[in-house]
Amino acid sequence: MKTHHKNSERLVTKVFQDVFDKYDLMNDLMSLGIHRLWKKNFINWLNPQKNTTLVDVASGTGDIAKLYLNKINYKGHVCCVDESKEMLNINREKLKGNINVKWFCSNAEKLPFKNNYFDYYTISFGIRNINNINNALKEAYRVLKPGGRFLCLEFAKVENEILNKLYKTYSKSIPQLGKFIVGKSGPYEYLINSIEKFYSQEKFFQQIKKQNFINVSYRNLSGGIVAIHSAWKV
Repeated sequence: MKTHHKNSERLVTKVFQDVFDKYDLMNDLMSLGIHRLWKKNFINWLNPQKNTTLVDVASGTGDIAKLYLNKINYKGHVCCVDESKEMLNINREKLKGNINVKWFCSNAEKLPFKNNYFDYYTISFGIRNINNINNALKEAYRVLKPGGRFLCLEFAKVENEILNKLYKTYSKSIPQLGKFIVGKSGPYEYLINSIEKFYSQEKFFQQIKKQNFINVSYRNLSGGIVAIHSAWKV
């Protein structure tokens, strides 16, 4: 399934070029800091072991890579992949001096790695921005070792009707917040639209299953505002 029209890759690249320098600040403001708890939950469920390798796709400013390295006491390696050079520059600065980290400016649909290479594949708040999600899932499966794990953190569908109404009302204010902080509302209008258009938890669960992954499951966080999707390669 293609989630966007053909120009989407250029659109997504431009969106992140417009906001990269205020990306972390806006994440804190938009989620009231809760995105940090979601990411800690994410890494805790991954439960990475020492002397392992991770590819973190749509790595952004490096939050997941940093949490992973902290969890394994820096005894392992991570490859950070992102299409935005500007975001990767911030990522490099955050993880400066770590010989355990390498950075790649690349597309999730065509990863620059050999088959059966990584113990873990993570993607956090990035998969809904990919032009062809099935291709990205195939690439995830390809680069994972047999026995490797796929873990995805993404916005989802709120199941409680009252919470959903509150969440949607709050979401409408985010473009104005973006205009105030970043000087542009457009990137955050895109953000809200991309969340609305993305799969429900069950539909994304089925998409992952179609790519030969096993033990596919998901967990809702904050009432389904976000969900963590987990799967394994055999």
